[in-house]
Amino acid sequence: MPAQRARLTVDLDALAANYALFRAQAAGAEVGPVVKADGYGLGAAEVSRRLWAEGARSFFVARLEEGEALRAALGPERPAAIHVFDGATGGSGPRLAASTLIPILNSPGQVEVYSTFSRAHGSALPCGLHIDTGMNRLGLRPEELEALAAAPDRLTGLDIGLVMSHLACADHEEHPLNARQAGRFRKARALFPNARASLSNSAGVFLGADFHHELVRPGVGLYGGGPFNRPDKRIAAVARLEAPILDVRAVAAGETVGYGADFEADRPYRAAIVAAGYADGVPRAAWPEGKVWFAGALRPVLGRVSMDLLVIDVTGCDAAAPGAMVELLGPNLPLDDVAKAGGTIAHAILTGLGRRAERVYLGAAG
Repeated sequence: MPAQRARLTVDLDALAANYALFRAQAAGAEVGPVVKADGYGLGAAEVSRRLWAEGARSFFVARLEEGEALRAALGPERPAAIHVFDGATGGSGPRLAASTLIPILNSPGQVEVYSTFSRAHGSALPCGLHIDTGMNRLGLRPEELEALAAAPDRLTGLDIGLVMSHLACADHEEHPLNARQAGRFRKARALFPNARASLSNSAGVFLGADFHHELVRPGVGLYGGGPFNRPDKRIAAVARLEAPILDVRAVAAGETVGYGADFEADRPYRAAIVAAGYADGVPRAAWPEGKVWFAGALRPVLGRVSMDLLVIDVTGCDAAAPGAMVELLGPNLPLDDVAKAGGTIAHAILTGLGRRAERVYLGAAG
């Protein structure tokens, strides 16, 4: 019986190869994978267990719930340091401590909340400090950090093991803000000389040694995204999304395809209807630039992508038949190219992958 369902294949061996690349690029700095948003949509438990087997000992998530789920998935045999970017909010202290999570404190208010909880807890609890060096998102402003450093009693009960910041423009390697942020971070981290420092995301790792410090935090690059929003041959494809052809039909000149009748055939076409759409993670805006890989060639998308289906041009291709699998993302169709065609970024493609596709993991999860 021909396949009727999309399939997402996650290549854990490719993930391991990308992790090794970042370790080599970081030149001695620890590599702490970012596995937020369910491991960028690919399964935080599976990717983290494999990364642990490859040597990763520090991990980063965004939400408290993600940290709790990751701790449970790794189990006591993998005592990883799990950092939570959201930090410590009112009432979260008991849950953070129960799962031995490390909050990254983002404001004077969070510092006060967690310091108070830690003192009541009876032992210094590990945490990190997030410094805003120019992104104006989360993070302590320089004057707030200086005030904390000048009043160490406000930090009583906190075991500050990490100071970090986040680069706003690392994926644009020549952007002047990169150097400004690096300089601000060096000045700020000097206030806490006993803590390790972390500045680089995936792209930042490729900006050079001045950005590495003691720990780097790659995210999308581990999962196949190029560091500068374009394919990079050094980075292996981790995710492959495929879907079967449901039907093949003739489209006469002058006929239209899909919602809105945006595509009008200027000649006779042979069109294949594929069982995947934006509910499966295919960008709705993929047409008119989007392509798929089928039978050894790139094939254009015809008309709007709908929730469950898309239509592709298979004119002159004898291999097109119901049940044949079409690659929508993968080794032949790089993540950054798919993102560009859809007017978005690699991160959004990965985290937007639907859950109804069959999931297959290649390589031992560790």
